[in-house]
Amino acid sequence: MNQQQFEGYDLIGDVHGCGGTLIRLLEVMGYRKKSGIYQHPKRQVIFVGDIVDRGPHIRQALSVVYDMVTNNHAQIVMGNHEYNVYCYAMPDNRENHNEYVRAHSPSHTRFVAETFEQFANYPDELKQYIEWFGQLPLYIENDHFRVVHACWDEDYIKEYQARFNTNCVSPEIIEASTDLSSFEGQVLDRLMRGTSLKLPENKTIKSRDGLERHFFRTKFWSVSPKTYGDVVFQPDPLPETLIDRELNKNERSKILDYPADAKPIFFGHYWLQGKPLPVRSNICCLDYSAVKYGRLVAYRYDKADKGKVLDPDKYVWLYVDPSRDEDSERM
Repeated sequence: MNQQQFEGYDLIGDVHGCGGTLIRLLEVMGYRKKSGIYQHPKRQVIFVGDIVDRGPHIRQALSVVYDMVTNNHAQIVMGNHEYNVYCYAMPDNRENHNEYVRAHSPSHTRFVAETFEQFANYPDELKQYIEWFGQLPLYIENDHFRVVHACWDEDYIKEYQARFNTNCVSPEIIEASTDLSSFEGQVLDRLMRGTSLKLPENKTIKSRDGLERHFFRTKFWSVSPKTYGDVVFQPDPLPETLIDRELNKNERSKILDYPADAKPIFFGHYWLQGKPLPVRSNICCLDYSAVKYGRLVAYRYDKADKGKVLDPDKYVWLYVDPSRDEDSERM
């Protein structure tokens, strides 16, 4: 089935190894397994990335997603966790560099540990998936909407398309991106990790994953922001003393504003909580912390929705218990 024949798309947030819940969510939305592949007669899934790491059934989740994507029943954009796994696994062929594209430091190992542990007895499978990661799209844009893992930066995307004539990564682009001062490093970091600001006065935040961070994540749709509280977008709260701190000129220059009249944008990455709702009339984050006892969320977009604002009634979700990778009924 070509793209023109689909009547709609089901955009699914960060899965993070919750393979059992992913299957249940697909079934709730009318997808059925035929010839070993989950599919729908009139719809296609789009995954916003981060299929791997953290969860209990990474191999199962990757198998479902890979089979759907490679048989045109789904599309996907690269998440920062697919990027992490790729860089950790791939040898670095450049002179005077590490043995691998990403050094096997304790912090890097921690991020990808579950993925490599769960594939310990299936090295050939993992190799196939990692090679696939090295050619995934960074972003998707069609007549109806846009999809990216963390942040839509129009200037970077236009330049990337102009330089490489593709929306996909390649082994060469990923290798170059490990130098964060390079164009490749800047654009991949922006699209897969989003925008952020450095905390002042050497302050830190302890994140939900136990890491001490010197930066906080920011919105890419801020209109005339004045304070840190106007731009923060993450589950970890800022210190109360910083909420009303005024942005300086340099900080304001780093904040993006996604236009209110632009196509709807779908993304993941930000570990939201609560009932899934549009962030703004054309902005939809689909990451609701599935692997942290949250919800695996989808937005059901119909082609007839073109030109309309995002609809809160179009969300579908399942609660997740990662310890069993089971879920309860949608509330």
